[in-house]
Amino acid sequence: MYLKVGDWVVHHRYPEWGSGLVVEEKNSLVQGGLSYVKVMFRDGQTRIFDNNFKNATCCYHAGIRRR
Repeated sequence: MYLKVGDWVVHHRYPEWGSGLVVEEKNSLVQGGLSYVKVMFRDGQTRIFDNNFKNATCCYHAGIRRR
């Protein structure tokens, strides 16, 4: 799963955060570099997640799912 700006998501482990909107996406120009997204949740917090599915810390493995 690759998230992009404008995607609506939920976090299955923290439903109290409410739904979230991907507001920023950054990708490294260096091969093997970082890829992340910023998600603004309904609880008012903006959280950053790894957006590389190949990493164990990817937002998908952390519990983020598209709505």
